[in-house]
Amino acid sequence: MSLVPSFVIGGKVLSAKTRRTANRVNRALRLAAQTLHRSTSYLGIFYRKMCARLGRPAGITATAHKLARIIFHLVTTGRAYDESIFAAEEPRQRKHQESSLRRKAAKLGYPLIPVPQTA
Repeated sequence: MSLVPSFVIGGKVLSAKTRRTANRVNRALRLAAQTLHRSTSYLGIFYRKMCARLGRPAGITATAHKLARIIFHLVTTGRAYDESIFAAEEPRQRKHQESSLRRKAAKLGYPLIPVPQTA
């Protein structure tokens, strides 16, 4: 099942492209999502991951949707944005990435040896 929004009639996919819209909030969220391209934050990582997985237009849509959910949560709860919630997720993602690299290296027949960090 594809994560890309599609237009389906009678089980037949007529279009799998992200559709254009005239909604101003949608445009603002998409623009905000595109600015995350070089960001080192959790949202920047999410944006690049979605673009790699789904393609640029759908990655922008997915990130804009995530931003919309964050904004909705902030408005409904009345809380301020707290980056530390996402910062707690980074060590888990790093550990997952490391285990993935170890698995790929072992599959290719290479040992993966950690290099001690200096300063």
